[in-house]
Amino acid sequence: MLFSPQGDHVWLDTQPNSEFNVPIGAVVKESDSGRILLEDDEGKEHWITARNMHMVQLMHPSSVQGVEDMIRLGDLHEAGMVHNLLIRHQEHKIYTYTGSILVAVNPYQLLPLYTVDQIRLYCNKRIGELPPHVFAIADNCYFNMKRNKRDQCCVISGESGAGKTESTKLILQFLAAVSGQHSWIEQQILEANPILEAFGNAKTIRNDNSSRFGKYIDIHFNQSGVIEGARIEQFLLEKSRVCRQAPEERNYHIFYCMLMGMNTEQKKMLNLGTASEYTYLTMGSCTSCESRNDAKDYAHIRSAMKILMFSDSEHWDISKLLAAILHLGNFVIVLLLIQTLLDFLCSPGMTRFELQNSLTNLSIIVRGESVSRPLNVVQAANGKDAFVKGIYGQIFLWIVNKINSAIFNPASQKPKDRHQSIGLLDIFGFENFSNNSFEQLCINIANEHLQQFFVHHVFKLEQEEYIAEHIAWNNIDFTDNHQALEVIALKPMNIISLIDEESRFPKGTDATMLVKINSLHGKSNVYIPPRSVHDTKFGINHFAGVVFYESKDFLEKNRDTLSANVMQVVHSSKNKFLREIFQGLDTTKRLSTLGGQFKQSLEKLMKILEQCQPYFIRCIKPNDYKKPLLFDRELCIKQLRYSGVMETIQIRKAGYPVRYRFEEFFERYRFLLPWSLRQKNDTRQSCISISQAVLGKDESWQVGRTKIFLKDHHDTVLELQLQNVLTDKVLLIQKVMRGLKDRSQFLKQRRSAVAIQSAWRGYCCRKEFRMVLLGFGRLQALYRGRQLAQRYEATRARIVAFQALCRGFLLRQRLAQQQRAACVIQAYARGMLARQTYQRIKREVMLTDTLNIHLKEEKNLIQVLGPLKGREEAMRLQKEHLPAQEREETEARQGRNVLANKPTNHDVISDQEMVDKIFGFLPSMIGGQEGQAPLGFEDLETKPNKLEEVDLDMVPMSVELEEEADGLEEYTFPKFAATYFQGSSTHTHIRRQLRHPLLYHDDKDNVLASLAVWVIILRFMGDLPEPAMFAKSATTKSSSVMTQIYDTLGRKNQVQFRNDSPNMVRQADYVCGISSLKLKRSSKLTGKVTEQLRSGEEAFQEDISISQRPMSNLEKVHFIIGNAILRPFYLYANFCICFP
Repeated sequence: MLFSPQGDHVWLDTQPNSEFNVPIGAVVKESDSGRILLEDDEGKEHWITARNMHMVQLMHPSSVQGVEDMIRLGDLHEAGMVHNLLIRHQEHKIYTYTGSILVAVNPYQLLPLYTVDQIRLYCNKRIGELPPHVFAIADNCYFNMKRNKRDQCCVISGESGAGKTESTKLILQFLAAVSGQHSWIEQQILEANPILEAFGNAKTIRNDNSSRFGKYIDIHFNQSGVIEGARIEQFLLEKSRVCRQAPEERNYHIFYCMLMGMNTEQKKMLNLGTASEYTYLTMGSCTSCESRNDAKDYAHIRSAMKILMFSDSEHWDISKLLAAILHLGNFVIVLLLIQTLLDFLCSPGMTRFELQNSLTNLSIIVRGESVSRPLNVVQAANGKDAFVKGIYGQIFLWIVNKINSAIFNPASQKPKDRHQSIGLLDIFGFENFSNNSFEQLCINIANEHLQQFFVHHVFKLEQEEYIAEHIAWNNIDFTDNHQALEVIALKPMNIISLIDEESRFPKGTDATMLVKINSLHGKSNVYIPPRSVHDTKFGINHFAGVVFYESKDFLEKNRDTLSANVMQVVHSSKNKFLREIFQGLDTTKRLSTLGGQFKQSLEKLMKILEQCQPYFIRCIKPNDYKKPLLFDRELCIKQLRYSGVMETIQIRKAGYPVRYRFEEFFERYRFLLPWSLRQKNDTRQSCISISQAVLGKDESWQVGRTKIFLKDHHDTVLELQLQNVLTDKVLLIQKVMRGLKDRSQFLKQRRSAVAIQSAWRGYCCRKEFRMVLLGFGRLQALYRGRQLAQRYEATRARIVAFQALCRGFLLRQRLAQQQRAACVIQAYARGMLARQTYQRIKREVMLTDTLNIHLKEEKNLIQVLGPLKGREEAMRLQKEHLPAQEREETEARQGRNVLANKPTNHDVISDQEMVDKIFGFLPSMIGGQEGQAPLGFEDLETKPNKLEEVDLDMVPMSVELEEEADGLEEYTFPKFAATYFQGSSTHTHIRRQLRHPLLYHDDKDNVLASLAVWVIILRFMGDLPEPAMFAKSATTKSSSVMTQIYDTLGRKNQVQFRNDSPNMVRQADYVCGISSLKLKRSSKLTGKVTEQLRSGEEAFQEDISISQRPMSNLEKVHFIIGNAILRPFYLYANFCICFP
């Protein structure tokens, strides 16, 4: 081969002498310096030089990207098929066609390929219209059955773990969906799988759900294509697994499901424990499986049995026998039969000794008499194991028959009512282990029969294609395994018949059997005799390779019979179900061997398959580790050979393995034909011209109706001719090859130098690294010590801060308590001082009132009696009044003391009474005028009664006011408002400002004052908002509130005092004195303001109004009370109206 440019795909043959090695696909990564760098499909790199250039071959373009149908591969050999499967497996395309044969690679993961939409998509489609799929095979089986009125079958084969059982389930699912009716029988057929898997599948090293038996499911359809029944045939159950399991393998699933799924009461009735307690379940040292949930599976098995008409009593009988098998497995260990086993197996008149004797002794008939001889430990153990295998095998057969009785509908004898069927054969694949026994021989014989059926069928299809293409065809000799079948099972003295014959002799042994086989078939090409007399292994040359079998225990496994003693115990047992499953066995008649039974079943199966149109599904296991996206080429090559796919390739090689459609052939090789001879409109003639120009005019290649048929060497010649077009590239490669020797020597020296440098630098780095490690150890110690110290200091600081906060909090609490106590003391002290001041002022007022009364009486007496006698009479009356006044004061004092002694029984007074008591000294004025009150308001002119002095501190604040007495309707405020208010004003409350006073005023200044006081009162009560701030002048910044009151009202307004009456002058002085005393502590009025009030000093300014600026609550009170002081005769009524 010439050197290929970068990016080309080639075949690389790395180990040409290996048995299972084939060329691997590779791509050219570099092509310079006289050699090329290849990267194979496994990611490994290979340098190819001129010496090993024979290991590289150019890959056909069809093998680069992979094809859906491997018949279209140009490289039609094992390497091309494995490479094609590898490419599609990496793209999650697990299905590939080989003509009508489907190759399925187990992905070991869930793929979205089996939904209802996929079933609809593949319904009524031909093979090739859509990508390969198991649904396509099922669809062709179904519609060919309906179209051709012929039975169909699908043969599913492959190794354990390749996915045969899952493929069978998917086909059943598809057929149940497309049959048109989801009936009860369809559900029963689908539910048969969980039961068969539980009793016939087990965990092996290669597969967690390995089928240890073969089954053929024959699904029956009526004329309309609706499922109406099915029948299941089973082949060669591996009964030895019940007694023995290989390491890391389990017994059948049903044992573990039963132990995990049963409730405590049921297990107690059967005297069952855990799986680790039973010998038959622990021989493989594996009692659990990660991918299975035994408890959940047991519930599924129970529901499936109910659907398939298993009664509760039948399920309980099966459970009792399975429990008996587990207990019997422990019999040799404890040398004792437990009571539970006796209850299951013994008849009422049988003792424990009789059952034990039947398992440990052998009875034979000698001259009409029964002679019993004891068995040794090994023979007793073998007898016990045979008994257990017999029980389990009969249970499995009974279950299969029970399922068939539920789903099988016998065919009618009427021609119009006869049904068609589709058979699904899920059978074990070819097996070749390190130690092969009788079971492997039977399995491989079955595969020999299927391979013969496969080769015959595939070869027939090949012939039909040649005939359809009008090819001049001669018969082709192909590799046939018919000779191997004759030696093994077909001709009279075959190996199976010799094993059966030796099994019937009482003295027959494995050694005598091997001697007979050697004598009859020792010279055959199929049989391989043992290497020596003492060797017990013999070999058979099967279609998939040579397999060596260990002949030990062949006869024992083939006999598969129980002793007469054990059968007598079974038939005399009180367990009705046990007698029922062994009912068909008769010890008096000559029983057929296991090999004979299997041979008869296989012949029956082959007759059924020959009457059907077959489809083949070859399941491939990509690796032994059950991991996704892991492809083991050698393992896949072994499976392809064992499954017979390679035989198909050989058949095609005998004919014309290279086939091109005219369009494809012309597109690739059009450069080999001159431009003038190319006819695009007639591709067939152009293909003929290219073939004649390059291959010559011989009969080694032929042209059909749509394809051109070539041999392998023809394809090589065409490729070589195509390479000649690239001569310039070949010359360039030759120039580069001349420097290959020097470059390879240079690279070798450079690698040596780099290796020395790497070793020396590594030594130095390791030495320095050890020193750095020592330093870092010391540095870590210091650093960690410093970190601990810092953490300690930080923790200590936080604790100290926390202590300070706690102590401060406690100190502030104590200080707050002391402050509250001081405030209480201050409040009581100030209250006492206020009360003392109040008493003093009250006494002064009383003295003033007495003086005023005396002066008034003196004046009246002077007018009546004259000056001299009037004064004397006045002095006499004053002397008489003084003792009465002192007496009143004494009584008032005593009343206060009595009231002080009653803190909780004070009379509740209303707000009006409180106002009257406080402001009772003011003169009575109505509407700002003196004189007699109007009609109906005479009571307002009466002098208020003198109130009893009460200590306000002793009055409880929580006592509610009593309701005022009735009968005051004529003195109500609405009546007063209706009588005296001006304009449309009423007694109702409003928040807007008044335009004129409520009562009538003669003076304009009084009107302004009344409105100002009303505004301030509304602002004090919160009914009007405060005005915005403004800048104060320097002249008003330090003025007092009273000065601002004068400024607000103006200069023209003066307080008018009545000087004509000395009594009134004294009264004004008295009022001013009281006001100054009252405001001494609670306001900011000074003595100067008091003098101005007394003298009527005027200091008004008209430019600024005090009511137009924001004021505090204290200033508002000052303003209101100040106006009341300045205008007592005019504003008293307004205050009463504002506070009704």
